[in-house]
Amino acid sequence: MPKESFLQNRIKSVGYALKGMFLLMRTEPSIKIQFFIALIVTAFGFYFQISKVEWILQLLAIGLVMGIEAVNTAIEKICDYIQPNLDPKIGLIKDISAGAVMIVSVLASIVGLIIYLPKIF
Repeated sequence: MPKESFLQNRIKSVGYALKGMFLLMRTEPSIKIQFFIALIVTAFGFYFQISKVEWILQLLAIGLVMGIEAVNTAIEKICDYIQPNLDPKIGLIKDISAGAVMIVSVLASIVGLIIYLPKIF
């Protein structure tokens, strides 16, 4: 069997990544909530005509939250696969992973407040 070219391999990789992204959007409530919030703040960005720098910060914040949420989901799925029964060590791993999402979400919220509070008031 001939080896795939670099380009063919990259195209397959993008396909797998898109499959994973759409699977997250269809099956994970937390990602659905994050996506809804992202749509709202994006609409705010257009309404308040935020600057390029504010758009960059907002998009980075959205991407970080959703990306870390996806990693958290993957860690939880791996943990459930490895140990389907209640296990304190697995619980600790899941809590730490969820904590990472919380840290990024709080910081993203602060970025949003810094951008939008002056425009609202």
